[in-house]
Amino acid sequence: MWKVFSYLKTYRFAIGVALFLTLTELAVELMQPLIMAKIIDDGILKSDLNVVKFWGAVMFGLALAAFAAGIANSFFSAHVSQNYGFDIRRLTFEKVQSFSFVNFNKFPASSLITRMTHDVTQLQNTVFMSLRIMLRAPLLLAGGVIMSLIVNWKLAMVLVVALPFLLFFLKWVLQTAGGMFRDVQDKLDGVNRVMRENLMGMRLIKAFLRRDFETDRFEQASNNLRARTVSSLRLIEVSIPVLLFVMNIGILFILWFGSRQVNLGAIEVGEVVAIVNYSFRISSVLTIISFIIMAFSRAKASAQRIGEVLDTEVDLVESVEADQSLFLEKGEVEFKNVSFSYPESEVPVLQNLSFSVKSGETLAILGSTGSGKTSLFQLVPRLYDVSEGEVLVDGKNVRDYPIEALRKGIGVVPQEAVLFTGSISENISWGKEGAVQEEIVQAAKDAQIHETVLKLPNQYDTRVGQRGVNLSGGQKQRLSIARALVRKPKILMLDDSTSALDLKTEAKLLEALRKYACTTFIITQKISTAMEADHILLLDDGSIEAWGTHEELLETSPLYVKIVQSQFGEEDFHHVKGFKQTSST
Repeated sequence: MWKVFSYLKTYRFAIGVALFLTLTELAVELMQPLIMAKIIDDGILKSDLNVVKFWGAVMFGLALAAFAAGIANSFFSAHVSQNYGFDIRRLTFEKVQSFSFVNFNKFPASSLITRMTHDVTQLQNTVFMSLRIMLRAPLLLAGGVIMSLIVNWKLAMVLVVALPFLLFFLKWVLQTAGGMFRDVQDKLDGVNRVMRENLMGMRLIKAFLRRDFETDRFEQASNNLRARTVSSLRLIEVSIPVLLFVMNIGILFILWFGSRQVNLGAIEVGEVVAIVNYSFRISSVLTIISFIIMAFSRAKASAQRIGEVLDTEVDLVESVEADQSLFLEKGEVEFKNVSFSYPESEVPVLQNLSFSVKSGETLAILGSTGSGKTSLFQLVPRLYDVSEGEVLVDGKNVRDYPIEALRKGIGVVPQEAVLFTGSISENISWGKEGAVQEEIVQAAKDAQIHETVLKLPNQYDTRVGQRGVNLSGGQKQRLSIARALVRKPKILMLDDSTSALDLKTEAKLLEALRKYACTTFIITQKISTAMEADHILLLDDGSIEAWGTHEELLETSPLYVKIVQSQFGEEDFHHVKGFKQTSST
């Protein structure tokens, strides 16, 4: 938690000024009861109007000074808190950007959003409150007791006896509320998760008429948040009457004992008024401290949650032995006895894979759901590290490359087309920083999306809705492919990225890819696509079931034959087989 607050060191000067101004306000507030005692004892009781005017003017001047100090303090406090919030949000976002896929498994997206928004807001509000009133409150509490002892130690002993009990009670409230507010933040994560899933899947919800079911889910998550928040706030609210009850009893005792001492002539009326005034100020401070405890409890929970993100060790980092001069030249890929299991899982996803793809060749990867196709893809750009064996690019282990240099030479098109809010042009150029319009248009042409873009109202300036909601599945896939092509990759990886394309468009796309002369990996379920590849890799339960060309697999792999027959039928199967054999001769 303290690591999160350590970033305040950058603003030490502004914090120092804010604290000085706080002390100025505090000094004025502690002086006012003494001045009032002077006015009563030396002015009113002695009928000396000059004394009343003099000390009244002093009190007015000090009040103006405190007013100016308060305004200036608010300025510096806001400056520190807002900039601190900006820094923490930026640091957290940068840390998340450095996460590997393993780290993302620990933090759901909804939780990360809450941490970078609501939790950061809690922290910056607490910093503002700390500089504005949080430090002033305990100092006023201590100062009020000390000044009371100076005025009359006998009357002040009432405060000395009561305060230890009150402080112990406040400490217990702080510790209890801290854990409760941590749970509140976790419940808020749950609400955000349900909302995020609903907003992303709204079309599906409407299509399946699941509105009532999802409404119940949201109400349940919201009720859990409400119940936990109410119980947490109830603890804070109950503490306030307890504090005031004890202090009011103390004030009554001070008035009773003080009146007897005045009648006996042991103390002055002004002294009683001053100590009562300090007592009321201490009472008001205790009320403020209750709210401070609530804010600090929330901030403590938020700081712990943000600290968890900042302290997370990224498991996939650049090797200290990485050659910074390396970059992808040809795009040759080789798997040597590669096995892979996801972290925290003992079940192997890939087992002892060995194959190689030369520069410019195309490899089609087939297999049933769960056979390890996407997992294989993720090993080449080093999104995961292998458990055993080696992945070589241009003859060098991917771990020897700087991560940025490795991934710059690879174009990845994921299974789910992900687009960003912005224009068509911005979405394509996202694949290459600084891409000029000619490169964007050429990539769109090769991805077979150019003609479609020209038909849009604003062509390449047409805005893409959130997650590409205003585009069809095939259009989103082709834009994703254009985004990968604009960087002119040495290795192109298409994860079932042509599933929404018709055969004619897909054939044109594959033809256009040849001029890039890049090594191409294609995960596909279409035999028509696999037939055009230089090699076909058939995976079954994480192992290589078959490897070779279309013709070779027809002769050697019964599983491949079954796949072809299932897609073409018995008659078309023999036609396709005979056509390919004739073409090869």
